[in-house]
Amino acid sequence: MVPLVPRILNTKVSTVSDTHQGGAVATSAPPSSVGEDLAPAALAAKYGLSVSGARPGLFEYVRDLWSRRHFILAFSSAKLTAQYSQAKLGQVWQVATPLLNALVYYLIFGLILGAGQGMSKDVYIPFLVTGIFVFTFTQSSVMAGVRAISGNLGLVRALHFPRATLPISFSLQQLQQLLFSMIVLVAVAVSFGSYPSPRWLLVVPALALQFVFNIGLAMIVARMGAKTPDLAQLMPFIMRTWMYASGVMFSIPVMLRDKPAWIADILMYNPAAVYMDLIRYALIEGYSAHNLPDHVWMTALGWALVFGIGGFVYFWKAEERYGRG
Repeated sequence: MVPLVPRILNTKVSTVSDTHQGGAVATSAPPSSVGEDLAPAALAAKYGLSVSGARPGLFEYVRDLWSRRHFILAFSSAKLTAQYSQAKLGQVWQVATPLLNALVYYLIFGLILGAGQGMSKDVYIPFLVTGIFVFTFTQSSVMAGVRAISGNLGLVRALHFPRATLPISFSLQQLQQLLFSMIVLVAVAVSFGSYPSPRWLLVVPALALQFVFNIGLAMIVARMGAKTPDLAQLMPFIMRTWMYASGVMFSIPVMLRDKPAWIADILMYNPAAVYMDLIRYALIEGYSAHNLPDHVWMTALGWALVFGIGGFVYFWKAEERYGRG
């Protein structure tokens, strides 16, 4: 029996093949890798890849934001409920805080400094309370907006959602708080002789325009606060200066009657003063139209559109950078 001798085939595995032909050696190059000659962007597009956390298009962003409207409402309501959960009086402080502020300002500006010049007490007290409540609406929206991103980094980094939901939720929270306060504001107006009339309906469009303005402003400071957290420490001084320049405690035309007219015009046409005057005109019977600047409704609409649209686009431009770094 002939023994079987296995034949061993020595195979050289290589990406390079050698051919001997007349003493010459021909070498073939290794096969190129897939997509080696494509740019990174083209290669990503070829295989349907996208950058993680990339900013969506503006209209896509708006649609995504609209789909989260129930979350925005629930989040703002939860924040409002939790705001005074540790206080014994709870939600009473929503109304008590601006009322106490109004009392302090009345004692200082109304009685001691006589800031109610040109107005009777029946007009000045509702004038002052309305100014405090309405300006607080904008002030609180801005103060909450500046910390909307920097104060919620855990949520921003853990979940994927349109970041604009945060400043919008905080502005909506302040609107809900103002609506609670409106009950007291109406009671104050009635107590001093301003009774319900069709003019009171003007409160609705005035508050709607102010709400849009507040959202836009909150988005602007939210982006700025995300990049510079120290802005939150500076903001109270800015808001206090704005309050004193907006005629919260006094009538701007009366107090500045001896000053150049352009100074009074600048102060009267600033957005905080515009929205306060509109709501004062709507609620206070003795506050007539001659106290309002010209074209006041167009001015209110212009401020709302400029800050509402401009603030939204400004915030959206940095969408992919929030929570990073």
